[in-house]
Amino acid sequence: QVQLVESGGGLVQSGGSLRLSCAASGSISLINGMGWYRRAPGNERELVATITRGGIANYADSVKGRFTISRDNAKNTVYLQMNSLKPEDTAVYYCNANIRVTITWDQSDYWGQGTQVTVSS
Repeated sequence: QVQLVESGGGLVQSGGSLRLSCAASGSISLINGMGWYRRAPGNERELVATITRGGIANYADSVKGRFTISRDNAKNTVYLQMNSLKPEDTAVYYCNANIRVTITWDQSDYWGQGTQVTVSS
């Protein structure tokens, strides 16, 4: 059993900052890539940023230069520092991780429950 638990969402004014965290727990053998996705009302879920186990990051064009993804492998945690937030960043943000579990050694993608980020103008 693996769980991803997100925290750090909330309401912020345009131009403000928030930091999201996502901690993975359970029967984890290895966490490969981790990432953040978001879904705004009426839209499809979209990639925000991903990071490899070795720390190579990839960003959506819409957040480049404003958001920074990082991870702490010892804590099985991924972070998303969001600066210069805009109203169009308003969405539910989801954490994702590709995890190999113990015992069965199966490898799958896991998702968090989502955390709401609302940016007011």
